[in-house]
Amino acid sequence: MQICSAREIAAFVQDGDTIVVSGCGWGLATPETLLEAIEQRFLSTGHPKNLFIVNALSIGDGGKRGLNRFAHKGMLRGIITSELFWTPSLQKLVYQNKIEAYCLPAGVIQQLLREVGAGRSGLITSTGLDTFVDPRQSGGKCSTACKHDLVELLHLHGREYLRYRPFKVDLALICGSVADLKGNISLNEEAVTLDCLHLAMAAHNSGGHCFAQIRDIVEAGTLPARSVTVPGVFIDALVEAPAQTIAYDTPYSPALSGAIKPSHPRIQSPLHDLARSIIAQRAAQELIENAAVHVGPGIPAGMRSTDRHHELVGKIWLSCEQGHHNGQLLGDTLYGAARGSEALLTSLDQYDFYSGGGLDIAFLGMSEVDHRGNVNISKVHGKVIGPGSFIDISQNTRKLVFCGLFTGADTQVKYSKNKLKIVKNGSHTKFVERTEHITFNAVNARKNGQEVLYITERAVFQLGPNGLILIETAPGIKAKRDVLAHMGFACKVDIQRKMPEHIFNAL
Repeated sequence: MQICSAREIAAFVQDGDTIVVSGCGWGLATPETLLEAIEQRFLSTGHPKNLFIVNALSIGDGGKRGLNRFAHKGMLRGIITSELFWTPSLQKLVYQNKIEAYCLPAGVIQQLLREVGAGRSGLITSTGLDTFVDPRQSGGKCSTACKHDLVELLHLHGREYLRYRPFKVDLALICGSVADLKGNISLNEEAVTLDCLHLAMAAHNSGGHCFAQIRDIVEAGTLPARSVTVPGVFIDALVEAPAQTIAYDTPYSPALSGAIKPSHPRIQSPLHDLARSIIAQRAAQELIENAAVHVGPGIPAGMRSTDRHHELVGKIWLSCEQGHHNGQLLGDTLYGAARGSEALLTSLDQYDFYSGGGLDIAFLGMSEVDHRGNVNISKVHGKVIGPGSFIDISQNTRKLVFCGLFTGADTQVKYSKNKLKIVKNGSHTKFVERTEHITFNAVNARKNGQEVLYITERAVFQLGPNGLILIETAPGIKAKRDVLAHMGFACKVDIQRKMPEHIFNAL
């Protein structure tokens, strides 16, 4: 097995290559040393140029690291990813239509690369139907520079499906903890396993190459067979990076890798923002024992600080798309990592669990909601953010609880004398006549028999036969004055009850 420097690997990359990259979020399982070396070569020589990058879960620090390293004029031809939240440099190129940008569901990207590695004719799935990735809408194209149709509609046995087309992979860049001198790679000291095996397989079986960044290299035959995630047959060279961290600015931690269990649960701090706390408390009322549960980032994650959630820990099965089951799922820059997980799957296996309908309930965010009940989180105010795992999860879960501030992030409320008062309405109309993107299709949800709620700090809506129905208001809230007057469409009102007072008393 060749052991190379990062500069030697960077010199191997050719103009126009299609490169698949492992990693997610704030640098989890990311070959950052290799990405930096490729960037430095381009800045010095102007090569490699016109690259096409594929990464399922997006990598970045909101500044210069991760996929941001490819955001130089002429370096990037295009990208397939699921989100651009951590990559503002790329987001700017997309907004300016300077690169081909395709945003697809994260799970779909990983499952498609598995099909590429297996030599099959693409991914056939219902995930993405009637959302913006459906070719009858935009086919996932997020810039006018896009030249290719990546998705097509199929009819099989009287049902509609999407076929995501395969493509050739020239290079895979992956990350591991330890490798032996035959190239066998273990990720046992990483916080996630992700889809490293299938990226390597996609490159190898496409006639391309796979390079792995590794913290430590050991003698051949010293790694236990069950600890090997990627066999050496797929690897062309190793790059040793002793300073490699478990995430950006986060050194190796046995608690994050799953090597040790915390002695006691770390209780998530209560939310300090009243409006967000109300949403979290109300959402937590939807938890039931023995449910398989997903809690998304942002406002929904606040639910993990509620008493109701603490009561049910050990009685629900909590997971995240990066592969963790139970444990203390982390947020912010360590979203996707966990302490004390009971199991850690590959993210690809987790997406199979999700797309097959394994989740009972999911708590997700919402940027816009229209009169039909469609939800948008992927394009807001003209800026493409991407769906992440939202489509994979929302389209295939039995019950959905969307959580968000009624009029945006600058909403201010006050609770006193058993009444909620709106101090200031936010500047963002969240409930609109028509969303910029359809990331969740309500018509599909009704056909599939999904139960759907939309929870805000002042009101709760339900998806009815013909669209949204206002079913709850907070104590002191007037439906017409505080809710309907701030919506971009007429909404049916069937107020069956007030939002439970005990959730306000718990604040």
